[in-house]
Amino acid sequence: MPRIVLASQSTSRRRLLESAGLNPTIVVSHVDEETDFFMAMTPADMVIALAIAKAHTVRESINYPAIIIGCDSTFDVDGISFGKPETPEVAIERAHQISGRSGWLHTGHCIIDTEKGIEIADRVTTKVTFDVMNEEEITDYVASGEPLKVAGGFTLDGFGSPFIPVIEGDYTNVVGISMPFLRRSIKELGYTWPELKKMGA
Repeated sequence: MPRIVLASQSTSRRRLLESAGLNPTIVVSHVDEETDFFMAMTPADMVIALAIAKAHTVRESINYPAIIIGCDSTFDVDGISFGKPETPEVAIERAHQISGRSGWLHTGHCIIDTEKGIEIADRVTTKVTFDVMNEEEITDYVASGEPLKVAGGFTLDGFGSPFIPVIEGDYTNVVGISMPFLRRSIKELGYTWPELKKMGA
């Protein structure tokens, strides 16, 4: 029976899988997301390309049957990709830009069944709307350190939740993996969800 392999170091993605009863093996791809090749793409295309690159990189590094899940997320504001801010200065600037506005959270997914040689890749998009945030709230949120390492510089399942009154679409997609998309993909690969839960157990 294949193992479920998550090609990501994201704790949010791992928690999503585990909270749904899955037992993933974590294999980090170490794909460089900041290359000119990826950065030249639109946000919607970039997340699929990166998800595919991550899944294939991990596929080449393992030697056991697996269902590999590669993902990449970005926040699209006016066609500009807001990835991980990395620094407080960038996080503060982006918080000002998205305050009181909406954007599109794109997550690219690539699911590879190494035994069957089948690959499914697609993007899921969720509209996210922010309340107006004042200077004190922005400073306090960025000081938590949470937004620095997450796509868009915000989380829906952490300190950012009080500032997001509306999402339109899939909640789990914003956290990092569209679980309904994963289930549909698993069915397309010929497995049932209960079978997936037994993999790696």
